[in-house]
Amino acid sequence: MERVWISRYDAGVPLSSAYPEWTVPDLLRRSASCFPESTALFFYGARLSFRELNDLTTRFARGLLRLGVKRGDRVALMLPNIPQAVIAYYGVLKAGAIVAPMNPLYVEREIHSQLADAGSEIIVALDLFYPRVHAVREQTGLPERIIITSLGDFLPPVKRLLYPLKARLAKRWVAVEKTPPVYDFLALLDAASPHTEDDSPLLPSMEPDALAQIQYTGGTTGTPKGVMLSHRNVVVNAMQGRLWCSDFQEGKEVFLGAVPFFHCYGLSTCQNLAVATGSQIVLLPRFHAEEAVKLIHQHRVTIVSGVPVMFAMITDCPKVGQYDLHSIRVCLCGASPLLSEVQERFERLSGVRISEGYGLTEAGPTTHCNPIHGVHPQGSMGLPFPDTDARIVDEETGLRDIPTGEAGELIVRGPQVMQGYWRKTEDTQAVLRDGWLYTGDIVRRDECGFFFFLDRKKDVIKPWGETVYPREVEEILYQHPAVREAVVVGAPDHHYGEAVKAFVVQKEGCAVTERELIEHCRRSLARFKVPVAIEFRTELPRTIIGKVLRRALRDEADTVPAGMQASRKAM
Repeated sequence: MERVWISRYDAGVPLSSAYPEWTVPDLLRRSASCFPESTALFFYGARLSFRELNDLTTRFARGLLRLGVKRGDRVALMLPNIPQAVIAYYGVLKAGAIVAPMNPLYVEREIHSQLADAGSEIIVALDLFYPRVHAVREQTGLPERIIITSLGDFLPPVKRLLYPLKARLAKRWVAVEKTPPVYDFLALLDAASPHTEDDSPLLPSMEPDALAQIQYTGGTTGTPKGVMLSHRNVVVNAMQGRLWCSDFQEGKEVFLGAVPFFHCYGLSTCQNLAVATGSQIVLLPRFHAEEAVKLIHQHRVTIVSGVPVMFAMITDCPKVGQYDLHSIRVCLCGASPLLSEVQERFERLSGVRISEGYGLTEAGPTTHCNPIHGVHPQGSMGLPFPDTDARIVDEETGLRDIPTGEAGELIVRGPQVMQGYWRKTEDTQAVLRDGWLYTGDIVRRDECGFFFFLDRKKDVIKPWGETVYPREVEEILYQHPAVREAVVVGAPDHHYGEAVKAFVVQKEGCAVTERELIEHCRRSLARFKVPVAIEFRTELPRTIIGKVLRRALRDEADTVPAGMQASRKAM
Protein backbone atom coordinates (compact mmCIF):
# COMPACT_ATOMS: atom_id res chain seq x y z
CA MET A 1 0.00 0.00 0.00
CA GLU A 2 1.27 3.46 -0.94
CA ARG A 3 1.17 5.65 2.18
CA VAL A 4 1.55 9.03 0.52
CA TRP A 5 0.51 10.80 3.71
CA ILE A 6 3.75 9.97 5.55
CA SER A 7 5.58 12.94 4.04
CA ARG A 8 3.02 15.26 5.65
CA TYR A 9 3.61 14.01 9.19
CA ASP A 10 5.07 16.51 11.67
CA ALA A 11 8.79 16.05 12.30
CA GLY A 12 9.31 13.38 14.94
CA VAL A 13 6.04 11.53 14.33
CA PRO A 14 6.84 7.91 13.37
CA LEU A 15 5.12 5.83 10.75
CA SER A 16 5.09 2.89 13.15
CA SER A 17 5.88 2.11 16.77
CA ALA A 18 6.31 -0.84 19.13
CA TYR A 19 3.50 -0.62 21.67
CA PRO A 20 3.93 -2.02 25.20
CA GLU A 21 2.17 -5.26 26.13
CA TRP A 22 0.07 -3.46 28.74
CA THR A 23 -3.45 -3.53 30.04
CA VAL A 24 -5.25 -0.23 30.56
CA PRO A 25 -4.53 -0.05 34.34
CA ASP A 26 -0.82 -0.28 33.49
CA LEU A 27 -1.09 3.24 32.08
CA LEU A 28 -1.99 4.47 35.55
CA ARG A 29 0.52 2.25 37.35
CA ARG A 30 3.33 3.57 35.17
CA SER A 31 2.46 7.23 35.85
CA ALA A 32 2.04 6.52 39.57
CA SER A 33 5.59 5.13 39.51
CA CYS A 34 7.14 7.91 37.40
CA PHE A 35 5.14 10.89 38.72
CA PRO A 36 3.80 9.79 42.15
CA GLU A 37 3.26 13.24 43.64
CA SER A 38 2.22 15.04 40.45
CA THR A 39 -1.42 16.12 40.29
CA ALA A 40 -3.52 13.69 38.29
CA LEU A 41 -6.96 15.24 38.84
CA PHE A 42 -8.08 18.73 39.85
CA PHE A 43 -11.72 19.16 40.82
CA TYR A 44 -12.96 22.51 42.16
CA GLY A 45 -10.01 22.96 44.51
CA ALA A 46 -9.42 19.30 45.35
CA ARG A 47 -6.32 17.56 44.03
CA LEU A 48 -5.49 13.88 43.65
CA SER A 49 -1.91 12.84 42.93
CA PHE A 50 -1.10 9.88 40.72
CA ARG A 51 -0.10 7.90 43.78
CA GLU A 52 -3.46 8.64 45.43
CA LEU A 53 -5.40 7.91 42.24
CA ASN A 54 -3.66 4.57 41.80
CA ASP A 55 -4.41 3.66 45.43
CA LEU A 56 -8.07 4.66 45.15
CA THR A 57 -8.58 2.63 41.99
CA THR A 58 -7.08 -0.44 43.68
CA ARG A 59 -9.34 0.03 46.69
CA PHE A 60 -12.38 0.40 44.45
CA ALA A 61 -11.42 -2.77 42.60
CA ARG A 62 -11.24 -4.66 45.88
CA GLY A 63 -14.59 -3.21 46.88
CA LEU A 64 -16.12 -4.55 43.68
CA LEU A 65 -14.61 -7.99 44.31
CA ARG A 66 -16.16 -7.98 47.79
CA LEU A 67 -19.55 -7.30 46.17
CA GLY A 68 -19.11 -10.43 44.08
CA VAL A 69 -17.93 -8.87 40.82
CA LYS A 70 -16.07 -11.50 38.81
CA ARG A 71 -13.64 -11.40 35.94
CA GLY A 72 -15.51 -10.61 32.73
CA ASP A 73 -18.55 -9.08 34.45
CA ARG A 74 -19.86 -5.90 32.81
CA VAL A 75 -20.07 -2.86 35.08
CA ALA A 76 -22.03 0.15 33.83
CA LEU A 77 -20.76 3.66 34.62
CA MET A 78 -23.26 6.51 34.55
CA LEU A 79 -21.12 9.45 35.65
CA PRO A 80 -20.11 12.95 34.49
CA ASN A 81 -16.47 14.11 34.48
CA ILE A 82 -15.76 13.87 38.21
CA PRO A 83 -12.95 12.06 40.07
CA GLN A 84 -15.22 9.07 40.71
CA ALA A 85 -15.56 8.53 36.95
CA VAL A 86 -11.79 8.05 36.61
CA ILE A 87 -11.53 5.99 39.81
CA ALA A 88 -14.41 3.72 38.78
CA TYR A 89 -13.10 3.24 35.23
CA TYR A 90 -9.64 2.03 36.28
CA GLY A 91 -11.02 0.25 39.34
CA VAL A 92 -13.44 -1.84 37.27
CA LEU A 93 -10.59 -2.84 34.94
CA LYS A 94 -8.28 -3.67 37.84
CA ALA A 95 -11.01 -5.98 39.15
CA GLY A 96 -10.87 -7.86 35.84
CA ALA A 97 -14.34 -6.66 34.87
CA ILE A 98 -15.45 -4.84 31.72
CA VAL A 99 -16.44 -1.18 31.65
CA ALA A 100 -19.74 -0.29 29.96
CA PRO A 101 -19.99 3.54 29.92
CA MET A 102 -23.51 4.96 29.78
CA ASN A 103 -24.81 8.35 28.70
CA PRO A 104 -26.08 10.20 31.81
CA LEU A 105 -28.92 11.71 29.77
CA TYR A 106 -30.49 8.34 29.03
CA VAL A 107 -34.11 7.86 30.06
CA GLU A 108 -35.42 4.66 31.66
CA ARG A 109 -36.03 2.83 28.38
CA GLU A 110 -32.49 3.52 27.16
CA ILE A 111 -30.92 2.63 30.51
CA HIS A 112 -32.66 -0.74 30.57
CA SER A 113 -31.85 -1.41 26.92
CA GLN A 114 -28.11 -0.96 27.47
CA LEU A 115 -28.03 -2.81 30.80
CA ALA A 116 -29.87 -5.75 29.27
CA ASP A 117 -27.77 -5.82 26.11
CA ALA A 118 -24.46 -5.67 27.98
CA GLY A 119 -25.69 -7.96 30.75
CA SER A 120 -24.65 -5.42 33.37
CA GLU A 121 -25.81 -6.47 36.82
CA ILE A 122 -24.09 -3.58 38.59
CA ILE A 123 -23.98 0.15 37.89
CA VAL A 124 -22.02 3.05 39.35
CA ALA A 125 -24.14 6.19 39.12
CA LEU A 126 -24.35 9.76 40.37
CA ASP A 127 -27.05 10.27 43.00
CA LEU A 128 -28.79 12.78 40.71
CA PHE A 129 -29.41 9.94 38.24
CA TYR A 130 -30.62 7.48 40.90
CA PRO A 131 -34.39 8.02 40.38
CA ARG A 132 -34.11 6.78 36.79
CA VAL A 133 -31.87 3.82 37.69
CA HIS A 134 -34.15 2.91 40.61
CA ALA A 135 -37.23 3.06 38.35
CA VAL A 136 -35.56 0.67 35.89
CA ARG A 137 -34.66 -1.75 38.69
CA GLU A 138 -38.20 -1.69 40.08
CA GLN A 139 -39.61 -2.55 36.66
CA THR A 140 -37.03 -5.01 35.33
CA GLY A 141 -34.79 -6.24 38.16
CA LEU A 142 -31.72 -4.72 36.49
CA PRO A 143 -29.30 -3.68 37.76
CA GLU A 144 -28.97 -6.04 40.73
CA ARG A 145 -26.60 -3.71 42.60
CA ILE A 146 -26.25 0.06 42.48
CA ILE A 147 -23.23 2.04 43.70
CA ILE A 148 -24.10 5.67 44.34
CA THR A 149 -21.79 8.66 44.57
CA SER A 150 -22.31 12.41 44.90
CA LEU A 151 -20.77 15.47 43.29
CA GLY A 152 -19.68 16.50 46.77
CA ASP A 153 -17.78 13.31 47.62
CA PHE A 154 -14.41 14.56 46.38
CA LEU A 155 -14.79 18.29 46.93
CA PRO A 156 -12.45 20.05 49.41
CA PRO A 157 -13.69 19.81 53.05
CA VAL A 158 -15.45 23.19 53.24
CA LYS A 159 -17.13 22.82 49.85
CA ARG A 160 -18.17 19.28 50.78
CA LEU A 161 -19.94 20.57 53.86
CA LEU A 162 -21.70 23.30 51.91
CA TYR A 163 -22.62 21.11 48.93
CA PRO A 164 -25.87 19.63 50.38
CA LEU A 165 -27.20 23.12 51.13
CA LYS A 166 -26.23 24.43 47.73
CA ALA A 167 -27.74 21.38 46.00
CA ARG A 168 -31.02 21.79 47.89
CA LEU A 169 -31.21 25.48 46.99
CA ALA A 170 -30.65 24.58 43.34
CA LYS A 171 -33.27 21.81 43.66
CA ARG A 172 -30.65 19.25 42.65
CA TRP A 173 -30.58 17.25 45.86
CA VAL A 174 -31.52 13.58 45.76
CA ALA A 175 -31.63 11.63 49.02
CA VAL A 176 -30.65 8.00 48.52
CA GLU A 177 -30.86 5.32 51.22
CA LYS A 178 -27.57 3.38 51.06
CA THR A 179 -28.71 -0.08 52.04
CA PRO A 180 -28.24 -3.21 49.88
CA PRO A 181 -28.72 -3.47 46.96
CA VAL A 182 -27.67 0.20 47.03
CA TYR A 183 -24.09 0.86 48.15
CA ASP A 184 -22.14 3.99 48.92
CA PHE A 185 -19.07 4.73 46.76
CA LEU A 186 -17.00 6.20 49.60
CA ALA A 187 -17.94 3.36 51.95
CA LEU A 188 -16.59 0.83 49.44
CA LEU A 189 -13.31 2.72 49.33
CA ASP A 190 -13.12 2.97 53.12
CA ALA A 191 -13.76 -0.77 53.50
CA ALA A 192 -10.67 -1.44 51.38
CA SER A 193 -8.39 1.08 53.10
CA PRO A 194 -4.78 0.08 53.87
CA HIS A 195 -5.59 -1.33 57.33
CA THR A 196 -7.76 -4.01 55.67
CA GLU A 197 -5.05 -4.98 53.19
CA ASP A 198 -4.47 -8.48 54.59
CA ASP A 199 -8.00 -9.73 54.01
CA SER A 200 -8.55 -7.88 50.72
CA PRO A 201 -9.19 -10.01 47.60
CA LEU A 202 -6.25 -10.32 45.24
CA LEU A 203 -6.63 -8.50 41.94
CA PRO A 204 -6.85 -10.83 38.93
CA SER A 205 -4.22 -10.76 36.22
CA MET A 206 -5.31 -9.65 32.76
CA GLU A 207 -3.94 -10.00 29.24
CA PRO A 208 -3.74 -7.19 26.65
CA ASP A 209 -6.20 -8.97 24.35
CA ALA A 210 -8.85 -9.31 27.09
CA LEU A 211 -12.00 -7.24 26.65
CA ALA A 212 -11.69 -3.87 28.44
CA GLN A 213 -14.85 -2.00 27.56
CA ILE A 214 -18.10 -2.25 25.69
CA GLN A 215 -18.53 1.18 24.19
CA TYR A 216 -21.96 1.82 22.74
CA THR A 217 -22.23 3.72 19.49
CA GLY A 218 -24.06 7.02 19.62
CA GLY A 219 -27.14 5.72 17.84
CA THR A 220 -27.31 8.87 15.69
CA THR A 221 -28.00 6.75 12.62
CA GLY A 222 -29.66 3.68 14.15
CA THR A 223 -29.87 1.42 17.22
CA PRO A 224 -26.75 1.69 19.44
CA LYS A 225 -24.43 -1.32 19.24
CA GLY A 226 -21.86 -2.41 21.81
CA VAL A 227 -18.35 -2.02 20.41
CA MET A 228 -15.88 -4.46 21.98
CA LEU A 229 -12.53 -2.81 22.68
CA SER A 230 -9.68 -4.82 24.15
CA HIS A 231 -7.07 -3.50 26.56
CA ARG A 232 -4.69 -3.47 23.59
CA ASN A 233 -7.11 -1.40 21.48
CA VAL A 234 -7.46 1.21 24.23
CA VAL A 235 -3.75 1.36 25.13
CA VAL A 236 -2.65 1.62 21.50
CA ASN A 237 -5.07 4.44 20.65
CA ALA A 238 -3.89 6.45 23.66
CA MET A 239 -0.27 5.85 22.64
CA GLN A 240 -1.00 6.83 19.04
CA GLY A 241 -2.34 10.14 20.34
CA ARG A 242 0.89 10.59 22.30
CA LEU A 243 3.02 9.87 19.21
CA TRP A 244 1.05 12.37 17.15
CA CYS A 245 2.26 15.24 19.34
CA SER A 246 6.03 15.08 18.86
CA ASP A 247 6.84 17.77 21.44
CA PHE A 248 4.59 16.36 24.17
CA GLN A 249 6.04 17.05 27.64
CA GLU A 250 5.24 14.08 29.87
CA GLY A 251 4.50 14.96 33.46
CA LYS A 252 3.97 18.63 32.59
CA GLU A 253 0.92 18.88 30.33
CA VAL A 254 -2.42 20.12 31.67
CA PHE A 255 -5.62 18.86 30.01
CA LEU A 256 -9.05 20.48 30.17
CA GLY A 257 -11.36 17.58 31.00
CA ALA A 258 -14.51 18.91 29.33
CA VAL A 259 -15.32 16.25 26.71
CA PRO A 260 -17.49 13.59 28.44
CA PHE A 261 -15.47 10.56 29.55
CA PHE A 262 -18.41 8.22 28.97
CA HIS A 263 -17.81 8.90 25.28
CA CYS A 264 -14.99 7.10 23.46
CA TYR A 265 -13.53 10.41 22.22
CA GLY A 266 -13.20 11.87 25.72
CA LEU A 267 -11.80 8.63 27.12
CA SER A 268 -9.06 8.35 24.52
CA THR A 269 -8.00 11.94 23.76
CA CYS A 270 -8.28 13.23 27.31
CA GLN A 271 -8.61 10.76 30.19
CA ASN A 272 -6.43 7.88 28.98
CA LEU A 273 -3.90 10.07 27.16
CA ALA A 274 -3.44 12.26 30.23
CA VAL A 275 -3.16 9.31 32.60
CA ALA A 276 -0.71 7.55 30.27
CA THR A 277 1.61 10.56 30.25
CA GLY A 278 1.48 11.70 33.87
CA SER A 279 -0.50 14.80 32.90
CA GLN A 280 -3.00 16.72 34.99
CA ILE A 281 -6.71 16.80 34.12
CA VAL A 282 -8.75 19.81 35.19
CA LEU A 283 -12.19 18.23 35.44
CA LEU A 284 -15.29 20.01 34.20
CA PRO A 285 -18.45 17.92 34.78
CA ARG A 286 -20.64 20.20 32.71
CA PHE A 287 -19.42 22.50 29.96
CA HIS A 288 -19.96 26.21 30.48
CA ALA A 289 -17.91 28.43 28.19
CA GLU A 290 -17.06 31.08 30.80
CA GLU A 291 -16.05 28.45 33.36
CA ALA A 292 -13.94 26.69 30.74
CA VAL A 293 -11.97 29.80 29.72
CA LYS A 294 -11.51 30.71 33.37
CA LEU A 295 -10.03 27.27 34.13
CA ILE A 296 -7.77 27.47 31.05
CA HIS A 297 -6.52 30.85 32.28
CA GLN A 298 -6.04 29.85 35.95
CA HIS A 299 -4.42 26.45 35.39
CA ARG A 300 -2.44 27.32 32.25
CA VAL A 301 -4.10 24.48 30.35
CA THR A 302 -1.90 23.23 27.52
CA ILE A 303 -4.10 20.64 25.79
CA VAL A 304 -7.78 20.94 24.89
CA SER A 305 -9.81 18.27 23.14
CA GLY A 306 -13.30 19.35 22.26
CA VAL A 307 -16.15 19.30 19.78
CA PRO A 308 -17.09 22.15 17.40
CA VAL A 309 -19.94 23.44 19.55
CA MET A 310 -17.54 23.90 22.49
CA PHE A 311 -15.15 26.01 20.46
CA ALA A 312 -18.06 28.01 19.05
CA MET A 313 -19.37 28.68 22.58
CA ILE A 314 -15.92 29.80 23.74
CA THR A 315 -15.53 32.25 20.86
CA ASP A 316 -19.04 33.59 21.54
CA CYS A 317 -18.45 33.95 25.29
CA PRO A 318 -18.97 37.64 26.19
CA LYS A 319 -16.14 37.63 28.77
CA VAL A 320 -13.59 35.59 26.80
CA GLY A 321 -11.45 38.72 26.29
CA GLN A 322 -10.79 38.87 30.04
CA TYR A 323 -8.84 35.61 30.00
CA ASP A 324 -5.53 34.54 28.50
CA LEU A 325 -5.82 31.37 26.41
CA HIS A 326 -2.28 31.42 25.04
CA SER A 327 -1.09 28.61 27.32
CA ILE A 328 -2.82 26.15 24.95
CA ARG A 329 -0.29 24.31 22.80
CA VAL A 330 -2.45 21.53 21.36
CA CYS A 331 -6.08 21.79 20.37
CA LEU A 332 -7.97 18.75 19.07
CA CYS A 333 -11.45 18.69 17.58
CA GLY A 334 -13.63 15.74 16.64
CA ALA A 335 -17.14 14.23 16.60
CA SER A 336 -18.46 16.48 13.82
CA PRO A 337 -17.14 18.87 11.14
CA LEU A 338 -15.57 22.14 12.28
CA LEU A 339 -16.64 25.34 10.55
CA SER A 340 -13.77 27.46 9.19
CA GLU A 341 -15.29 30.56 10.78
CA VAL A 342 -15.16 28.98 14.25
CA GLN A 343 -11.58 27.79 13.72
CA GLU A 344 -10.38 31.21 12.57
CA ARG A 345 -12.01 33.03 15.48
CA PHE A 346 -10.63 30.57 18.03
CA GLU A 347 -7.16 30.86 16.53
CA ARG A 348 -7.28 34.65 16.91
CA LEU A 349 -8.24 34.25 20.56
CA SER A 350 -5.76 31.55 21.56
CA GLY A 351 -2.96 31.74 19.04
CA VAL A 352 -3.22 27.97 18.41
CA ARG A 353 -4.64 26.25 15.36
CA ILE A 354 -7.21 23.53 15.97
CA SER A 355 -6.18 20.12 14.62
CA GLU A 356 -9.36 18.50 13.42
CA GLY A 357 -9.45 14.72 13.49
CA TYR A 358 -11.64 11.80 12.58
CA GLY A 359 -12.63 8.59 14.24
CA LEU A 360 -15.45 6.26 15.09
CA THR A 361 -16.27 4.17 18.13
CA GLU A 362 -15.41 0.99 16.23
CA ALA A 363 -11.80 2.22 15.91
CA GLY A 364 -11.23 3.12 19.51
CA PRO A 365 -11.97 5.91 18.21
CA THR A 366 -9.21 7.89 16.43
CA THR A 367 -7.83 6.93 13.02
CA HIS A 368 -6.99 10.33 11.46
CA CYS A 369 -5.82 13.74 12.62
CA ASN A 370 -4.38 16.86 11.05
CA PRO A 371 -0.76 17.67 11.95
CA ILE A 372 -0.38 19.54 15.22
CA HIS A 373 2.19 21.96 13.80
CA GLY A 374 2.26 21.45 10.03
CA VAL A 375 0.06 23.17 7.49
CA HIS A 376 -3.06 21.34 6.42
CA PRO A 377 -5.79 22.17 3.90
CA GLN A 378 -9.03 23.73 5.06
CA GLY A 379 -11.73 21.16 5.75
CA SER A 380 -9.37 18.20 6.03
CA MET A 381 -10.10 15.48 8.59
CA GLY A 382 -6.40 14.69 8.63
CA LEU A 383 -3.87 11.97 7.92
CA PRO A 384 -3.99 8.36 9.12
CA PHE A 385 -2.41 7.78 12.55
CA PRO A 386 0.82 5.80 12.89
CA ASP A 387 0.27 2.08 12.19
CA THR A 388 -3.07 2.90 10.55
CA ASP A 389 -3.87 2.12 6.93
CA ALA A 390 -6.73 3.75 5.06
CA ARG A 391 -8.29 3.11 1.65
CA ILE A 392 -11.23 4.53 -0.28
CA VAL A 393 -13.34 1.92 -2.06
CA ASP A 394 -16.48 1.90 -4.16
CA GLU A 395 -19.76 2.16 -2.25
CA GLU A 396 -21.45 -0.76 -3.99
CA THR A 397 -19.02 -3.66 -3.48
CA GLY A 398 -16.30 -2.25 -1.26
CA LEU A 399 -13.71 -4.09 -3.38
CA ARG A 400 -12.55 -1.53 -5.94
CA ASP A 401 -10.15 1.24 -4.93
CA ILE A 402 -11.32 4.72 -5.90
CA PRO A 403 -8.90 7.12 -7.66
CA THR A 404 -7.44 10.11 -5.82
CA GLY A 405 -9.87 13.00 -5.60
CA GLU A 406 -13.00 10.91 -6.07
CA ALA A 407 -15.55 9.98 -3.39
CA GLY A 408 -15.94 6.52 -1.92
CA GLU A 409 -16.30 4.60 1.33
CA LEU A 410 -13.45 4.83 3.82
CA ILE A 411 -12.06 1.56 5.17
CA VAL A 412 -9.33 1.44 7.81
CA ARG A 413 -7.01 -1.10 9.36
CA GLY A 414 -4.92 -0.82 12.53
CA PRO A 415 -4.28 -2.14 16.06
CA GLN A 416 -6.95 0.18 17.52
CA VAL A 417 -9.81 -1.40 15.52
CA MET A 418 -12.45 -3.17 17.61
CA GLN A 419 -12.81 -6.90 18.16
CA GLY A 420 -16.41 -6.72 16.94
CA TYR A 421 -19.92 -5.88 18.11
CA TRP A 422 -21.09 -7.38 21.39
CA ARG A 423 -23.34 -10.38 20.68
CA LYS A 424 -23.95 -9.25 17.07
CA THR A 425 -22.07 -11.63 14.80
CA GLU A 426 -23.82 -10.65 11.57
CA ASP A 427 -23.30 -6.94 12.17
CA THR A 428 -19.64 -7.62 12.92
CA GLN A 429 -19.16 -9.59 9.71
CA ALA A 430 -20.79 -6.79 7.74
CA VAL A 431 -18.19 -4.19 8.79
CA LEU A 432 -15.05 -6.27 9.49
CA ARG A 433 -13.92 -7.85 6.25
CA ASP A 434 -10.46 -9.28 5.54
CA GLY A 435 -8.94 -7.26 8.35
CA TRP A 436 -10.50 -3.97 7.23
CA LEU A 437 -13.14 -1.93 9.07
CA TYR A 438 -15.79 -0.56 6.70
CA THR A 439 -16.67 2.78 8.26
CA GLY A 440 -19.80 3.64 6.30
CA ASP A 441 -18.37 7.14 5.76
CA ILE A 442 -17.95 8.72 2.35
CA VAL A 443 -14.65 10.55 1.95
CA ARG A 444 -12.13 11.65 -0.67
CA ARG A 445 -8.35 11.96 -0.56
CA ASP A 446 -6.09 14.53 -2.18
CA GLU A 447 -2.74 13.89 -3.81
CA CYS A 448 -0.86 14.74 -0.58
CA GLY A 449 -2.69 12.10 1.45
CA PHE A 450 -5.11 14.36 3.33
CA PHE A 451 -8.60 12.89 3.74
CA PHE A 452 -11.84 14.90 3.54
CA PHE A 453 -15.12 13.77 5.09
CA LEU A 454 -18.14 14.13 2.84
CA ASP A 455 -20.98 12.28 4.57
CA ARG A 456 -22.27 9.11 6.12
CA LYS A 457 -23.09 6.48 3.55
CA LYS A 458 -26.55 6.15 5.11
CA ASP A 459 -27.08 9.92 4.85
CA VAL A 460 -26.45 10.21 1.13
CA ILE A 461 -29.55 11.54 -0.65
CA LYS A 462 -30.60 10.15 -4.04
CA PRO A 463 -32.93 12.60 -5.82
CA TRP A 464 -33.68 11.94 -9.48
CA GLY A 465 -31.12 9.12 -9.45
CA GLU A 466 -28.33 11.60 -8.65
CA THR A 467 -26.09 11.59 -5.57
CA VAL A 468 -26.20 14.43 -3.06
CA TYR A 469 -23.88 14.64 -0.06
CA PRO A 470 -25.68 16.63 2.66
CA ARG A 471 -22.48 18.26 3.90
CA GLU A 472 -21.90 19.94 0.53
CA VAL A 473 -25.33 21.57 0.70
CA GLU A 474 -24.83 22.48 4.37
CA GLU A 475 -21.55 24.27 3.57
CA ILE A 476 -23.34 26.44 1.02
CA LEU A 477 -26.10 27.25 3.51
CA TYR A 478 -23.48 28.19 6.12
CA GLN A 479 -22.08 30.76 3.70
CA HIS A 480 -25.26 32.83 4.02
CA PRO A 481 -24.71 35.55 6.66
CA ALA A 482 -28.03 34.82 8.39
CA VAL A 483 -27.42 31.08 8.92
CA ARG A 484 -25.98 29.89 12.23
CA GLU A 485 -26.62 26.15 11.79
CA ALA A 486 -27.89 23.96 8.99
CA VAL A 487 -28.62 20.26 8.59
CA VAL A 488 -29.71 18.63 5.35
CA VAL A 489 -31.60 15.32 5.13
CA GLY A 490 -33.46 13.29 2.57
CA ALA A 491 -37.25 13.45 2.60
CA PRO A 492 -39.31 10.70 0.89
CA ASP A 493 -40.84 11.77 -2.41
CA HIS A 494 -43.31 9.58 -4.33
CA HIS A 495 -42.13 10.87 -7.72
CA TYR A 496 -38.36 10.98 -7.36
CA GLY A 497 -37.59 8.71 -4.39
CA GLU A 498 -35.99 11.41 -2.25
CA ALA A 499 -35.83 15.17 -2.10
CA VAL A 500 -33.42 17.49 -0.30
CA LYS A 501 -34.75 19.18 2.84
CA ALA A 502 -32.88 21.57 5.13
CA PHE A 503 -33.34 22.50 8.79
CA VAL A 504 -31.89 25.93 9.57
CA VAL A 505 -31.19 27.93 12.73
CA GLN A 506 -30.81 31.65 12.07
CA LYS A 507 -28.22 33.87 13.69
CA GLU A 508 -29.54 36.11 16.44
CA GLY A 509 -30.72 39.43 15.03
CA CYS A 510 -30.76 38.13 11.45
CA ALA A 511 -33.68 37.22 9.26
CA VAL A 512 -33.94 35.29 6.01
CA THR A 513 -36.81 33.63 4.17
CA GLU A 514 -37.06 30.14 2.74
CA ARG A 515 -37.15 31.53 -0.79
CA GLU A 516 -34.02 33.64 -0.21
CA LEU A 517 -32.07 30.64 1.05
CA ILE A 518 -33.18 28.49 -1.87
CA GLU A 519 -32.07 31.21 -4.28
CA HIS A 520 -28.75 31.40 -2.41
CA CYS A 521 -28.25 27.66 -2.94
CA ARG A 522 -29.18 27.82 -6.62
CA ARG A 523 -26.25 30.12 -7.28
CA SER A 524 -23.74 27.52 -6.06
CA LEU A 525 -25.32 24.09 -6.52
CA ALA A 526 -26.62 21.92 -9.33
CA ARG A 527 -30.39 22.06 -9.34
CA PHE A 528 -30.83 18.50 -8.03
CA LYS A 529 -28.80 19.46 -4.92
CA VAL A 530 -30.87 22.54 -4.05
CA PRO A 531 -33.23 22.09 -1.07
CA VAL A 532 -36.86 21.95 -2.09
CA ALA A 533 -37.96 22.85 1.43
CA ILE A 534 -36.35 24.66 4.35
CA GLU A 535 -37.68 24.47 7.88
CA PHE A 536 -36.53 27.04 10.44
CA ARG A 537 -35.76 25.96 14.00
CA THR A 538 -34.63 27.74 17.15
CA GLU A 539 -32.26 24.85 17.89
CA LEU A 540 -31.31 21.41 16.55
CA PRO A 541 -31.51 18.12 18.45
CA ARG A 542 -28.06 17.04 19.68
CA THR A 543 -26.27 14.34 21.58
CA ILE A 544 -24.60 15.32 24.86
CA ILE A 545 -21.26 15.88 23.11
CA GLY A 546 -22.80 18.20 20.56
CA LYS A 547 -23.30 15.98 17.52
CA VAL A 548 -26.53 16.76 15.66
CA LEU A 549 -29.07 13.93 15.76
CA ARG A 550 -29.53 13.76 12.02
CA ARG A 551 -31.62 10.60 12.38
CA ALA A 552 -34.21 12.46 14.47
CA LEU A 553 -34.54 15.14 11.81
CA ARG A 554 -34.71 12.53 9.06
CA ASP A 555 -37.54 10.81 10.94
CA GLU A 556 -39.41 14.12 11.05
CA ALA A 557 -38.98 14.53 7.30
CA ASP A 558 -40.59 11.19 6.42
CA THR A 559 -43.56 12.96 4.79
CA VAL A 560 -43.36 15.41 1.85
CA PRO A 561 -43.38 18.95 3.30
CA ALA A 562 -46.09 21.38 2.23
CA GLY A 563 -45.11 23.37 -0.82
CA MET A 564 -42.49 20.87 -1.96
CA GLN A 565 -44.14 20.20 -5.33
CA ALA A 566 -44.39 23.91 -6.05
CA SER A 567 -40.78 24.47 -5.06
CA ARG A 568 -39.65 21.66 -7.37
CA LYS A 569 -41.50 23.14 -10.33
CA ALA A 570 -39.92 26.51 -9.65
CA MET A 571 -36.50 24.91 -10.08
